[in-house]
Amino acid sequence: MNKTVRYEIDLNNPPPLSAERKAELKALSEMPDGEIDYSDIPPLDDAFWKNAAPNPFYKPIKVSTTVRVDSDVLAWLKSQGKGYQTRMNAILREAMLHSLKSR
Repeated sequence: MNKTVRYEIDLNNPPPLSAERKAELKALSEMPDGEIDYSDIPPLDDAFWKNAAPNPFYKPIKVSTTVRVDSDVLAWLKSQGKGYQTRMNAILREAMLHSLKSR
């Protein structure tokens, strides 16, 4: 039995805020940054990001597309067995990540 509860909100039409929530948000927006207590939040410095790992639960949404590739490239991908589309995606992802890192 799946007990997952899904809740979707229309960001273009959010539910109304209560008077209590409005007062809380107003007080927070007027608070100077120097008064914000960050003592329970660890700093996100370079050491933190150096040891950070990708979210193991993140799974990008797949989209269907049509791509024109050279016939020899497709033959090479298919010659490695089932899952040529997954391999193609992995190769493209690796190139994308390499490009993003080199920026």
